[in-house]
Parts: sequence; structure tokens; C-alpha cells
Amino acid sequence: MSAFLALDLGTEGARAAVYHPDGTCAGAGEDSYPTSFPRPGWAEQNPDDWWRASVNAVRAALEEAGNPQVAGVGVATTASTVAVLDRHGRPLRPALLWMDARASAESALTARVEHPVLRYSGRGDAVEWLVPKAMWLARNEPGVYREAARIVEAVDYVVWRLTGRWAGSRMNAVCKSNYDPRGAGHPHDLYELLGVGDLGAKVPAEIVPVGDPIAQVCAAARAELGLTGPAVVASGGIDAHLSLLALGGAREGRVSIVCGTSNAFVTEIAEPVFPATVWGPYPDALRTGHWLVEGGQVSAGSVLAWAGERLMGRTRAEIGGLIKAAAALPPVEHGLIVLDYFMGNRTPLRDPRLRGAVLGLTLASTPEQVYRAAVEGVAYGTRQVIDSFTEGGVAVEEIFVSGGIRHNELWLQTTADVLGRPISLAGEDNLTLRACSVIASVGAGRHATLDEAAAEYAPRLRVVEPQAAHAGAYRHGYADYLAATAATTPVAHRLTAPDRLEGAHERPRRLRRPALPGRRPLLRGRPDPGADRPRPPPHPVEGGPDAGRGP
Repeated sequence: MSAFLALDLGTEGARAAVYHPDGTCAGAGEDSYPTSFPRPGWAEQNPDDWWRASVNAVRAALEEAGNPQVAGVGVATTASTVAVLDRHGRPLRPALLWMDARASAESALTARVEHPVLRYSGRGDAVEWLVPKAMWLARNEPGVYREAARIVEAVDYVVWRLTGRWAGSRMNAVCKSNYDPRGAGHPHDLYELLGVGDLGAKVPAEIVPVGDPIAQVCAAARAELGLTGPAVVASGGIDAHLSLLALGGAREGRVSIVCGTSNAFVTEIAEPVFPATVWGPYPDALRTGHWLVEGGQVSAGSVLAWAGERLMGRTRAEIGGLIKAAAALPPVEHGLIVLDYFMGNRTPLRDPRLRGAVLGLTLASTPEQVYRAAVEGVAYGTRQVIDSFTEGGVAVEEIFVSGGIRHNELWLQTTADVLGRPISLAGEDNLTLRACSVIASVGAGRHATLDEAAAEYAPRLRVVEPQAAHAGAYRHGYADYLAATAATTPVAHRLTAPDRLEGAHERPRRLRRPALPGRRPLLRGRPDPGADRPRPPPHPVEGGPDAGRGP
């Protein structure tokens, strides 16, 4: 009996699963890889570790499933996690992990350059995306940049290891590299304006829509993976963005929040809107003819891990007791506010130089109070993103959560309480892996469309209702969160100023932005997001017509 193989490379490791054609999981495996943090705001991994972990995870999943014939393969990874490779596909340096925020100056520059395709990304690229990271490499490691034959997304690297073919995911290209599927494709003129005119030759030239077949797994990869059967690799994409396919399919008003190390928010809309606070709308990123909108919290579950494990020294086995003790406390009464910007803010402030904070500490503060405040801070960040969607004209009617949040009932309930909305928990398995099985099914030809496959593979859901008794406390707590954000922004910017982090001999040289022949670069007068000035909160804190209202 043929099956489908799903492979997901997350922040901490690779996960694989084998699915029967009816959508049931027959086997699973996983393996981890390390992340290094060489400097504040930097995060790196070794692409060779991705492949090693993928091989181990796939072999374990196939063995548990009884080594069936594999009809199709779907792949998802974090994004933008960027590999820098020579012409043989060997890493020239560690890959820049998605959360790496070193390219803040380059991100700010993209917000000042005038180009039509930037309309699809809120008129600028996030610090995490491939293009600002490539710009950083060109400025700070010019020798590596020149030698690099490939600067690619992790998903494209894995597809190459599987097939021997450089075929880029259309989702990643549109969402992270300013690819225009309804226009000129790769925006070579934009790359030129940004000082990386040859970047178009380093990213995959062939761009493949999600679910379309690319090629069968090559002989070398089959041997390493222990794979049999046709094993047609279909074009995949960004782990969180694909989660819509695992919820019965994308539709207007349906928002998926994948809660893990970070929180990723994704929805599709039929007609585009262009608010400056969200990322997108991206044309044809998931389904042709639709527009994808995304938002995100750079730090979410990672904040809770930091609070429990690194700050308080609790082991993984002890975290359950800490969560239980924190859950017994009344919300907000502890008098603490935690800001979740440990690695900056993605949505809606677009500020990579914000930093986390714990405000209100006294000598009487307990670990349980600090942990509860951290959970609440992450939930406030989630509400800030959802509010930016609705205020920007993006419908939010159903909210689905999945990922690590299902293991933390305090985090789950607090999120529902702070949002003031019911949330549907998809907790039976990894939604990204399930989405990859949808993709594999379409690529192998069992289903004709993504919608058809997604409808068949919809998971069971549990609804978590908000507790009305907590609404008032969280309304005040959220107002304090917004006020604290505005108050600490100038301090965070001073703490993360380039002159503070880098010695004079290490300062990157000024980026030269060559003009296109016959025209001058157009630079907006938009302020640098790192400017040393307070930023007003996006919602009223006190007074005004919206004060005290729920979402």
C-alpha cells in the first residue's frame, strides 16, 4: 500500500511522518540539531545538520510505518532560514536562522526604496527575510557573498538534497524574496537598487507552486533515507503558512496561529488590502488566485522556555509543576508585565530592535508570578497581532491554534481569555506534517487540488472558550502592555544601537545603492524603525471610543 511522506524542519529539529491515503498517520520520527547564538540577535545552524536529522527522522518514521512504498513527498521548513552554499551545494558559512535579526539596517533600507513589488510586503522586507540577509552578507562578508553560488531558503536546500534539482517554492519566493508571480518574477531591478544585483542568479530560477510535482527522489537520497516507491517530491513551503491546508483548507476569515518557539499567523483573503502593520498580501503564495496575509511574534514559546528553564533553572520535567502553580494565581494581580520582544517585533510594529522586559519586580515576586506574567505577555502579543489584522481590514472570524501551546493549558486558556474569543485547538498531531501529506497527495496525483485534499484530511478540533470573569483584568493588563511597549522603545533602541554592539573596526560599510540605468533610486522619507524615539501604542490606553472594548 502506497503512502505519503511528510518532512518538517522546525527550529529545533526535523520531524517526519508517514500517512496512509486516508489521512491517518502510520509512523513518525524526529531528530534534533543545535542552534548557535554567536552574538545578541544572531542565530545560526548548520545545513549539514538539517540533512542528518532529516535522514534519521525519515528512517524512524518509515520503520514504524512498516516501510511502505512512498507515492509522494511533501517538505516544509522554517522561513526565512537561509543557507549560503558553493557551487557543489556545500555550506560556506552557517545558515542564518529565521529569527536572526542582524540585518536590521538592511531591512530599514528596503522600507525606503520605491518599487511596485514592495506593495505586497507592506512596503518593506522584514529583518528575517532572505533579501535583507543577503544584503547583510554582501556588506559584511563580501568574500563569502561573492563565492556563494546559492543563497536559498532551507526548503529549497532540502528539495535539492532530495532531488538534485534547484526548484524554489513559490510560497517562499513570494513571501520572503519579493518574487512577483503576476509580474516580472524575480525583481532584478529591486535587487540592483538594494546593492545585490546578482542575487537573482543565486536563488533558484525555477519557481514551483505549492503542491505541483518537482521530481522523484534521486538515487543517492533514496539510499540514505531507505525509501522505496515513486516518491515524487511536491513543492512545499513555509511550515506555519501551510497549516491552513491541515485545517480543512483556507477560507476567508479563518486564521491559523501556529504556536511554538515563535507564533506565526496566517490567513487567505479573496481581495487584497494593504495595511502597513501586517505582512502581505502575497498573491498566489498558497493557492493561485488568492492572497496570503501573515503576521508573527518572533518570540513566544521561547519566552516561556526562557522564563522557566533559563531564568528559574527548572528542568523540562519540573516545568509542569511551575505551570500548575502559576495557573492557580489570579490573572494580572501579581503586578508584573512581561514584554515578549526578546528577539524584536515582527507584527505590527516591525521593529527588530525592540527587546524583552520584566516590569514591576519586587523582592516579594515569586517564580510562579513571573512565569504567569510571561504567559500573559505572550498572549498580549498575540492580541496585538490579531487586532492589527482586524484594524487593517483582514477578516478574523475563526481562530485555530496548534503546536506547542497544546501542551501548556495555562498558555492556551490565557490566549483565549486575552483575545476574548473562542479558539479551536488542533491538537491531535503536527499540523505542518499533516499539511505536507496534503501536498504530497496532490503532487503524486491522488488528489487534483489542494482544496480537495485538505477537505479530506481535516483534523479533530477542541474549542477553548474565554472565561468572562477574567475579561476586565486582562483588558487593563493589555493596556499596560501597550503603554510599557511605548515607554521602553527608546531604551531598547539605545541598547541595540550598532555602535554599542560592534567595535569601530567591525562596523559594516555603508551600503551603496546603484541606480538603474536612466533613473535614480527613489527613497521614501519613512523614519528608520530603529530611530531613537518613543513609538505610540497602536491602540488607545485610556479614554477614547475604543477604550475597554474587547477585540
